[in-house]
Amino acid sequence: MAERNSTHVTEFILLGFSAHREIETVLFLLILVVYTLTLVGNIGMISLIQLDARLHTPMYFFLSNLAFVDLCYSSSIAPKFLESLLTQRRSISFYACATQLGFFLNFLILEMFLLAVMAYDRYVAICNPLLYMVIMSQKVCVQLVTGPYLYSFSVALLHTVVTFQLVYCGPNMINHFYCDDVPLMALACSDTSLKEVLIFIFAGFNMISSLTTVLISYLYIVAAILRIQSTEGRRKAFSTCASHLTAVTLFYGTLIFMYLQPKSNHSLDTDKVASVFYTIVIPMLNPMIYSLRNQEVKNALRKAIEKCYILPLRNFKK
Repeated sequence: MAERNSTHVTEFILLGFSAHREIETVLFLLILVVYTLTLVGNIGMISLIQLDARLHTPMYFFLSNLAFVDLCYSSSIAPKFLESLLTQRRSISFYACATQLGFFLNFLILEMFLLAVMAYDRYVAICNPLLYMVIMSQKVCVQLVTGPYLYSFSVALLHTVVTFQLVYCGPNMINHFYCDDVPLMALACSDTSLKEVLIFIFAGFNMISSLTTVLISYLYIVAAILRIQSTEGRRKAFSTCASHLTAVTLFYGTLIFMYLQPKSNHSLDTDKVASVFYTIVIPMLNPMIYSLRNQEVKNALRKAIEKCYILPLRNFKK
């Protein structure tokens, strides 16, 4: 690969939002705040789940994996984006671009299938509550998480290798704020038909299979909730999946908005704004959604704060 590209493009220029220089300072501050909250929220969620024994259940096992994916997903994009906004240094080396694309695709695909696995977990919890801990054993949970990790890594590696085996011999300006498949293909001097077929097959399969799993799970969940006689029982059942449903709606809603727009309404600036939302903003929102709407997480957080601050203060007073 190195020999093939050494005489051609050795670095790319990420144009980002350079056409709107007046907003870059504000955008830098906003992204910095959002990314900081992403780090604090997701690391805090993982730590909280690990430290509190009451959260050692299948649901929170999947949630800790989602927090890890959100953390890595955002970190594959945000630091370079912040650097380009702050220093105006928009160049990225050939291999750094390949690395960024690989990590981005890996965690994007992984998030899709983790949300689908979490939907199945909620289906089992509501539709088979008495058998929940039997069906969702530790071995099954590990298998349900390992599968998406292996699949997403394999697909991301395949796409990255195929993309960077293309010949780049002319323009090197990527009209985006990170290395993405479609803008890179537009710069290629060689035939991109194989890459286009791979995108069509895998993007279609990933979106349809994961979203179908989510929709079928929630159809069964809604049917089960409607069979509950008491209003209080329905409310409790719905509250167990409300956070996940919110996260799913945000994630898939943004992807559908981006990729199913009519061509007449399609805009690169709109794509960039939507990309900021699902690569940087959503990873910040997920831990907030799961903590603000979840009493168990709130109680665990309160307990952790008491251990860290209140107990040492009492001992100091003594």
